[in-house]
Amino acid sequence: MSPVTTPITLTGQHVALEPLAHAHHDDLCDATRDGELWKLWYTIIPTPEGMRAEIDRRNALLDAGSMVPWAVRDLQSGKVVGMTTYMNIEARKPRVEIGSTWYARSVQRTALNTECKLLLLTHAFETLGCIAVEFRTSSFNFQSRRAIERLGAKADGILRNHMRMPDGTMRDTCVYSILPGEWPAVKKNLLFKLGR
Repeated sequence: MSPVTTPITLTGQHVALEPLAHAHHDDLCDATRDGELWKLWYTIIPTPEGMRAEIDRRNALLDAGSMVPWAVRDLQSGKVVGMTTYMNIEARKPRVEIGSTWYARSVQRTALNTECKLLLLTHAFETLGCIAVEFRTSSFNFQSRRAIERLGAKADGILRNHMRMPDGTMRDTCVYSILPGEWPAVKKNLLFKLGR
């Protein structure tokens, strides 16, 4: 197993990213109910009934070497409040996408997401030596696009008719990235936001 695809726990002051396991199932079901997140048409978030299958799917991709999935634990409450991953991994370069991320509505727009991204980006650039970290989201997911842009990621372009959504509609995907030379300023900005 490559260092890029090796599960690891990443811990900050507000959040811990733990290798995704079935032990997280019940908290994740509660988290997805917080805001009924699976009803958002422009993204794919598991229903409580589909959570076990989603954990299995993500861990199968881990076994295949194309994803590292985490459960996101809020250290204040002790509860698991979402999921995130490294995905579309190119281990030889190395290059990763941070994606398939979702959080319970009650923790959205809090320090939790800022620190989660800080932990993932720090590990990608400073431990794994990534040549780029990518983010992708639906062109209609304006909240996610603004959050990615606030990180300091640069827009690479739009993949038109990139994927078919569960309801049959076609999704245009906005692609963003951060490069190693941009990382020091992005890191400083994230630390500044956390310190406010």
